[in-house]
Amino acid sequence: MNLAPFIKPLRPVDALVIFFALLLSILHLWFVPFHNAIILVIANIMTCFGIAAFSSYRAHHPSIAWLHDWYPVPVIFFTFKEVYVIIQSMTYPDIDHVLIAIDRWIFGVDPTVVLHQFSSPLVTEILQIAYTSFYFIMLTLGIELYLKKEIGKFTFSTFTLSYGFYLSYIGYLLFPGVGPRFTLHDFHTLDMELPGLWLTEFLRNTINAGESIPPGAADAFTHAQRDVFPSGHTQMTLIVFYFASKYKLTSRYVLYGLGTLLIIGTVYLRYHYVIDLFAGALFMAFTVWTAPKIARWWDSLRASLNGRNVTTERGNN
Repeated sequence: MNLAPFIKPLRPVDALVIFFALLLSILHLWFVPFHNAIILVIANIMTCFGIAAFSSYRAHHPSIAWLHDWYPVPVIFFTFKEVYVIIQSMTYPDIDHVLIAIDRWIFGVDPTVVLHQFSSPLVTEILQIAYTSFYFIMLTLGIELYLKKEIGKFTFSTFTLSYGFYLSYIGYLLFPGVGPRFTLHDFHTLDMELPGLWLTEFLRNTINAGESIPPGAADAFTHAQRDVFPSGHTQMTLIVFYFASKYKLTSRYVLYGLGTLLIIGTVYLRYHYVIDLFAGALFMAFTVWTAPKIARWWDSLRASLNGRNVTTERGNN
């Protein structure tokens, strides 16, 4: 079977998304009850064909090119929920007790418990807003590069961010955990213990919904997404910092400030243990180190199939 016509138009980010969709499909068939797995597998196959179509026909119309450039945004969230389905179907125990022990070994205390003495409604409000801006800061990076028509830089940063997300998802699969808001604190009293001002409760409930926790659920722990280790919020925010500095974005100082508050909020708001942040930083370093190597390898493969140099399509990254 000659795969060259299929491979040649695929950018590194396209190949990455297709590869991970196929990997998740295998995991669905392995862990998830068949009647649910087959639906997700079909959805992944349709996604792969959609990406192939975008890649082949992007030159035919600007709207196709736009869809081809921005499709990773919804796909990343859909993939996040696919990982949730897999973890819910697995029988592996959570590792929160290990993460708690590491934090206590490093600090001698539980950081989220200590931070509570410095809490106030104003601080909680600010940090909850910053924490909820997670996707906003990545979109800001992409939108600025796109509006500047820095398509090579946009495409490479999209690839790197997608790659970073997928690495964090692998971490969630290997090291499932729910975080200190469930283990060290009472999830159901969070609004009383860490009240905000105007938006905190709404934003907190929005995040809970994104993590598949039904409003008012008595068994919220069983519904919660296992997405603690590594801290994807820390990992992806640091990747945004990296590109904001590298590409000298106009918005970089806003991103630095908002992102720093976001990272602080991961612990203050009881979503993460501190060791999760350390892991997120290591995952970020691995991501930005290996992403260019993978992208160059894929571009070289495409070049050999096309008989031309395609590496310049990534721009000065």
